[in-house]
Amino acid sequence: MRADRLVATLLLMQTRRRVTAAEIAAELEVSVATARRDLEALSAAGVPVYPQPGRGGGWSLVGGARTDLSGLTEPEARALFLLAGPSASAVPEVKSALRKLVRALPHTFRTDAAAAADAVVIDPARWGEHDQQRPKLVEMLQRAVVERRRVRMEYERAGERSQRIVDPWGLVDKDGVWYLVAGTDRGRRTFRVDRIVGAAIIDEIAHRPTDFDLSTAWEEVVGEVEQRRAATCATALIAPRLLPILRKQQGRHCEVDGPVADGRVQVRVTAPTPRMIAQQLAGWGADIEVLAPRSVQAELAVLGAELVERYGG
Repeated sequence: MRADRLVATLLLMQTRRRVTAAEIAAELEVSVATARRDLEALSAAGVPVYPQPGRGGGWSLVGGARTDLSGLTEPEARALFLLAGPSASAVPEVKSALRKLVRALPHTFRTDAAAAADAVVIDPARWGEHDQQRPKLVEMLQRAVVERRRVRMEYERAGERSQRIVDPWGLVDKDGVWYLVAGTDRGRRTFRVDRIVGAAIIDEIAHRPTDFDLSTAWEEVVGEVEQRRAATCATALIAPRLLPILRKQQGRHCEVDGPVADGRVQVRVTAPTPRMIAQQLAGWGADIEVLAPRSVQAELAVLGAELVERYGG
């Protein structure tokens, strides 16, 4: 915490011509004695700060010296605060960091940066749902990634549990579901954090490839998953007015081939199995005509028979 205060003290001094220990104490919510010790520590560390005794005195940076901790252009500063600002209300550390960074920015940037931080609020909960909470293990796993420490964990999948020791490389939040990308004795693996029954950081250095990039690795993971989810492809016809709704519903698993002679549009819908495609399209009734494959048509017939049996009477 002291290093945190020393940085905050230095940034505060950069924004004011002269400060007193009392002013720093009030700003950082510490005692005057603590503020004075921090100022003396900065001076002892070689930072050009010096005291001016007497009435109107205080502490100043020699010659108005500055330490630019941001190096940001105005558009970069605005983009950073737009991105980080929504997290500030939920994460106190982010709020503290943004406050310090505002002080480090050139004076002309500060107003826009502060406004950007308050410009967006993100509500992760869907309508009718409670607030989404991060899994409790996320913070510990983040620490393991940053500190390059291996993790021993118990993982549950399909009702079976296994003990693993992994090298944590990074964490990804995809639509409220957290994933751990890690190195194992079988290469890179991806674990759902909500399936980790228990985990602990162990005193062993984690190995991370020097050329590893989390964004690139996650793109590969997404590509592999989507490929598995597209194992079955069905060709269907739909009215043009309904096409936008189908595309929104199916996302990347709906591709448009183009219009056909009767005015409808031919599309291709993919899913892991014929049954799953049938389940997704059955609710459209006669608005969609599946041309192929026969396996999907058969599953639709089964679903239709089941619905008639239950509700037809």
